[in-house]
Amino acid sequence: MAVAPKWLKWTTIKPVNMQVLNDFMCSDPFSILGLHPMHKGSGMSIRVFLLGAKAISGESLDKSRKFSFEKLGNSGFFEAQIEEKFEHFLYKLHIELENGTKYSVIDPYAFPPVLTDFDLHLMQSGVHYELYRKLGANLAEVEGIKGVLFSVWAPNARSAAVIGNFNSWDGHRHQMRVRGNSGIWEIFIPEIGEGELYRFELHAQDGKMYQKADPLAKFSELRPNTASVVTHLDGYEWGDDLYMQTHNVTQVFDRPMNIYEVHPGSWKRDPANPDRFLNWDELAELIIPYVLEMGYTHIEFMPVMEHPLDQSWGYQVTGYFAPTSRYGSPDQFRHFVDKCHQSNIGVILDWVPAHFPKDGFSLGRFDGSACYEHADPRQGEHPHWGTYIFNYGRTEVANFLISNAMYWLREFHADGLRVDAVASMLYLDYGRNHGEWIPNKDGGNVNYDTIQFLKHLNSIMGKHAPHAIFIAEESTSFPSITRPPEYGGLGFHYKWNMGWMNDFLTYVSKEPIHRKYHHHNLTFSMIYAYSENFILVLSHDEVVHGKGSMLSKMPGDCWQQFANLRLAYAFMYAHPGKKLLFMGSEFGQGKEWEEQHSLDWHLLGFEVHNGLHNMMKTLGRLYKSEPAFWEIDHHWDGFEWISCDDVDNSVLSFFRRSKNWELIICVFNFTPVPRAPYRVGAPSAGKWIEIFNSDSQLWGGSNMGNAGERWTEDSPSHGRQFSLELTVPPLGAIYLKKG
Repeated sequence: MAVAPKWLKWTTIKPVNMQVLNDFMCSDPFSILGLHPMHKGSGMSIRVFLLGAKAISGESLDKSRKFSFEKLGNSGFFEAQIEEKFEHFLYKLHIELENGTKYSVIDPYAFPPVLTDFDLHLMQSGVHYELYRKLGANLAEVEGIKGVLFSVWAPNARSAAVIGNFNSWDGHRHQMRVRGNSGIWEIFIPEIGEGELYRFELHAQDGKMYQKADPLAKFSELRPNTASVVTHLDGYEWGDDLYMQTHNVTQVFDRPMNIYEVHPGSWKRDPANPDRFLNWDELAELIIPYVLEMGYTHIEFMPVMEHPLDQSWGYQVTGYFAPTSRYGSPDQFRHFVDKCHQSNIGVILDWVPAHFPKDGFSLGRFDGSACYEHADPRQGEHPHWGTYIFNYGRTEVANFLISNAMYWLREFHADGLRVDAVASMLYLDYGRNHGEWIPNKDGGNVNYDTIQFLKHLNSIMGKHAPHAIFIAEESTSFPSITRPPEYGGLGFHYKWNMGWMNDFLTYVSKEPIHRKYHHHNLTFSMIYAYSENFILVLSHDEVVHGKGSMLSKMPGDCWQQFANLRLAYAFMYAHPGKKLLFMGSEFGQGKEWEEQHSLDWHLLGFEVHNGLHNMMKTLGRLYKSEPAFWEIDHHWDGFEWISCDDVDNSVLSFFRRSKNWELIICVFNFTPVPRAPYRVGAPSAGKWIEIFNSDSQLWGGSNMGNAGERWTEDSPSHGRQFSLELTVPPLGAIYLKKG
């Protein structure tokens, strides 16, 4: 007959419990390890599981108790028994490893649960808008001891652990407990802090093991490394109180909005080391004065969230809560936003809640099952992008994304989010052929879960981030994108006007002789201009993947290309809608944008590029200074055609109006033939001052114009009693303001 080991007769722990911890099959290691009352008698037992340990002793933190541990065979388990009445106390373990290493730690299994039942309730209800303060790695103080609270949602894992430098990346050392049926695992590890590298080790029901980056990590290693990094959430001292108090989302509609779209890694590089990214502090010193000089009101960054692949430009996110380590620390990014606000510049961030990559260390199949995505690839995968699609109908997933939006708006004071690929979120059949998608409950192709998610998010933004705007990159005609949720809309404040962009670029890329056959591409946008709140965009998507730069899209010789581009920008700035232009386009970048190189700033040494650049400075400042261009931007009262049907001459004219009835006449000639004299109807009699001319010699033009002013004549034209006889320069635009 086999004889039971000597220690088994002495210990209070059952061999089966020892085995489930060793085999990662335990959902509550706290029920086995740590301090417990004896099952019989009035004593206490303390249990420790540490493979590779030779000996352990312990003492209470107040040094009133000292105790020694018995090693239980070769199992890695140790137990101390204290012949006292049970009471909870914290204690320190003095450990000697078999290799001779000695160290002391406060036992993490001596601490009670940290997350409250109310926290769990909010998470399960999908309304924990500060989820990032509870999940992930958060600096905390429990029972007077400082450390880090680690928490993760892994609803189908059979066990979970934290691994890092602090435990030699050994998943046995800090196994976590699950909290009820919430799917939330937690452990508080004392005496560690900022800068620790860590991952979550998850064991699936089928026994497979996954090492995952923290979905709510606030910082990460620099790629190609993928570990999460413990960092503080609070403590930065903001200096933008006045800005935050005086900026409200309701104020943006009748204010100028001239957005500079930027990829921070390639706007400028270190001239001494072109492979080095500038950090946020360096960028602040360079880009803020530049934006002010150019007359921009906002910077919109392509995603600054952590991503492993530079070539994805940030649109395949693996760290939704982590500012990418490419450009410095989270506080450095806070400082950048702070400095922008102190200069009255808004900061908008691209946000990607539509999909996420399949990298093994990230969100995909997080605990061995489809947590954040749909399990069925007809719902859960983008066939063309090779990414997973978020399951917006799952409460915890929607909560994750909504709290992520709140995180950037509140913790980093971002002025808004531009949501990428909204069309792919709205349509179940997006990018799919017949039979490759699952209809909604009514047999249609609209994703009802997306609509509910977006309405939920937009409905709470006004309460939790009243300063922030929400922008949709939506490329279809889905209705009511910018109507409030309470009126049946999705609740965005703005929508990118992709229709205008496509029509306009189609038109201006034509040789002028052919433009009269495509005149409708210029005018069609005004049919729907007030159906939504629009932003006119000439974005990064239009200068990559073989599309050429903005300059290279323009037909003709060098002079005509630059004249066309000056004309195109002048038309954009006068057309109703807020404005967005991608970096480098403002000085005529000659080649397509490449994310691995700096913009070609040396081009400013050439007269033609410098001329365009100077014109854009003037145009940006003029736009900001003239309320007629933006004060009634979302209503017909701010716009009126003078002539939209001069097809043969390829000339358009209209005027813009402010609330105080300040008027600006805008005339555009899309051919290289000067139109002189050219008569346009005037909205009122008197002197009209030419306040802008894209053909000025200052910008590299031929300097044709109207000698600074024109007086109306008592000669009816275009249905108006008075008219102006103008010189409209070749491939040129002029603005005239009532004197």
